[in-house]
Formats: sequence, C-alpha cells, structure tokens
Amino acid sequence: MAAATGTAKSTDGELDVKLTTPGKGRAGTNPEQLFAAGWSACFRSAMDLAAKEIGVTLPSETAVDADVNLNLDEDGFFLTAQLNVTVPGLTKDVAQAVIERAHQVCPYSKATRDGIEASVTLV
Repeated sequence: MAAATGTAKSTDGELDVKLTTPGKGRAGTNPEQLFAAGWSACFRSAMDLAAKEIGVTLPSETAVDADVNLNLDEDGFFLTAQLNVTVPGLTKDVAQAVIERAHQVCPYSKATRDGIEASVTLV
C-alpha cells in the first residue's frame, strides 16, 4: 500500500481514502477506523474457516463490528478494541465455539495479542 500525505491508496487502486487524525467531525478516515475495518473483515473470514472446521454453516447475516479506540494515559497513547459478533440462527454454544476458534486463527487477532487490550463478544 502506498501512502501519500493525507491519503492511503492500495497498489491495485481498490482502496483510496483521505486520511485524518482521530476525532469527531474531521473529513476522512482515521487509522483506528482502518484498523477496525481490516480486523472485522479478517475476523469474519476466520469465522468461515472456523465454522467449516466445526462442521456448521454461518448464516449470511453473520456480522462483525469492531470498535477501536485511541486512548492516552501517563505512558502515552494506546489502543483498545472490542469486536461485537452477531451470529443469528446458531445456538450460543456453537456460535461461541466458532468465535473462539476464529480468534485463534485470525491474523489480526494474533497481532493484537499482548499488544492492545482487546475482547471479542457474542452479541
């Protein structure tokens, strides 16, 4: 991905966004939003793999919504994240098993281990 001042563009041209700093009311996408979108998409794909391993099919309405926040304390800036997963039509136990397996295999989830405060919740 090539990045220029104020924009981020993928080499294939599929992604072309104006970048901004975090905060409300600013034109553009901030890094936390990009991370949330990437993690959501990756986790959703990992759920497909996990469901296949377990022997179930995820409903098309399955959704992963990420909330990534930039925080500041005495040590500096840090991220926190929450993935909210909706899996209608599966029992809670089966859905939780899919989510737990997806969290083990998702590359974004792996990258966040011990790096940011993150949780994954079935909603």
